[in-house]
Amino acid sequence: MVVLAIIEWRPWHDWDPAAETVAVVPTSAKTADLTDQTEQQPIRAQLSPVRYTTIAAELAGRVQDVPFREGESFKERQPLVVFDCATQKAQFDKVKAAQAIAERNYQTNKKLLALGSVGRIEYENSASEYQKAKADADELSAVVGKCTIVAPFDGRIVEQKIRAQQFVQSGQALLEILDYSALELEFIAPSKWSAWLVPGYRFTLRVDETGKSYPAKITRVGARIDSISQTVKLAAVIDGDYPDLSPGMSGTLDITPPSGQ
Repeated sequence: MVVLAIIEWRPWHDWDPAAETVAVVPTSAKTADLTDQTEQQPIRAQLSPVRYTTIAAELAGRVQDVPFREGESFKERQPLVVFDCATQKAQFDKVKAAQAIAERNYQTNKKLLALGSVGRIEYENSASEYQKAKADADELSAVVGKCTIVAPFDGRIVEQKIRAQQFVQSGQALLEILDYSALELEFIAPSKWSAWLVPGYRFTLRVDETGKSYPAKITRVGARIDSISQTVKLAAVIDGDYPDLSPGMSGTLDITPPSGQ
């Protein structure tokens, strides 16, 4: 005789709904935790020059002299690059002589016109010749003025791209220069700091390379807040002249909120 047994298993009989409850964290709480973590992390920044530029040739010619080398300092209006402009200067002398002749003819005809000894057409032609000669002289004067490139500000040579006796083309890069007297740093801070971290606010920067702390102050606050990370970009400058600082150095910011914040 065959006995057939049917066993029914119902797993839900032992299921406890309370044990499967999933905690839901509000989005505001998550954002607050993220902001707190951001505030606890050290804020890093790198020094960069406020003013820097590339000096380029405004005319084609042979470089006669480069007075300063990489790393050397210069003052505003000192010559940085001197070109061999013997041809341009000779042409300038030539047009200046032509201008002097045209001016004498013009002044003579002006007096003769008042005496009735010359016609108005001849007088006006001499005036036009004088204006043309003057324009030619002004044009050559501008060209000769480009034969020496002077420093636009006090600074230092970062990179020298040419050497003396080298022939360069118009527009060719010659020097990279920067103004190291004012160093700027940009950094990211929590957006809620923008209520008190305003232009003029002072803090300190501890530079890794020197191991020292330097005073700094806020100069600019970003115009837009990043809604995802809840951060804002700020810019500051080192408050003072410190010869041991150089662009490219980096460090950690020590920003103390005002009392009550």
